[in-house]
Amino acid sequence: MKQFSMKPTGPFDLVYASTFFGGWLTLDEGKRVVISMPVEGWRGSATVVLSQDEDGTVHGTVYGDDALAETAWRQALGAFSLDADGSGWAAVGQRDPFIGKLQEEYKFLRPVLFHSPYEAAASLLIGHRISIVQRRAIMKRMAEAYGEKFMVEGKPYYAFPDPQKLLTITEFKGLNDVKVTRLHAAAQATLDGLLDRKYLRSLPIDDALTKLKALPGVGDFFAQGILYRGAGIVNDMTKDINTRQAVQAAYNLPELPDAASLATRATIWHPYEMWATVLLHVWMRREKGGFRMKR
Repeated sequence: MKQFSMKPTGPFDLVYASTFFGGWLTLDEGKRVVISMPVEGWRGSATVVLSQDEDGTVHGTVYGDDALAETAWRQALGAFSLDADGSGWAAVGQRDPFIGKLQEEYKFLRPVLFHSPYEAAASLLIGHRISIVQRRAIMKRMAEAYGEKFMVEGKPYYAFPDPQKLLTITEFKGLNDVKVTRLHAAAQATLDGLLDRKYLRSLPIDDALTKLKALPGVGDFFAQGILYRGAGIVNDMTKDINTRQAVQAAYNLPELPDAASLATRATIWHPYEMWATVLLHVWMRREKGGFRMKR
């Protein structure tokens, strides 16, 4: 067990941000967040318990192999976008009053991400054409059956199976053969280095999306999910129909913006295009009743 601390650059509220993931367990009535996950590098898993002081300092206690502790800590920080410099985030709201309004309303929320591009891919593939509740239940059962267990203050916590273990699963209740095959492809791609956070971030956006769409079952929407919400891209934005609808509603545009006008508007958010986009998505779901169905 090892302990770490860091002071976020820019405003950040751990307890508030943790409510936007929907799947993390907590301790002390939500004041501490428990993240269990395979650690990138794929030599084991870990559980990280996160807390935050009144002065903003974030603390982490890592349970598992000490050799993996620092990587696990940094990966847990990445899940809250704390691996990015947020010192200029408030300035975006000063340049764009609407984003500034949302920053105040949502406590300067940063994107809350998947633990890794690997888990992003697995989650999206498992959740295809089923409800969020069903997807979470399947992943929970897979973690308990095949993932690594950690005892934290007398309670068990389970990480999702690492890619090596996922490759050994040939059938599982709730997954058809097609999904199992696609999960195997994602697991192998992870071991081959494709679903690596640093690698995906190093590529031009279009190249990364093209490589991701070569995976079985991964189209435009899933590729963007893996890249932006798995690898944690900050200075670019998703260009799907939901983002276009959110921008149209927020700025009272007469029609959906095309890619060019979307890019032009986003220049005012640079280098936090994705952070602003996430705020707009949250606002659409919470205050505008969600997104219109694509026709």
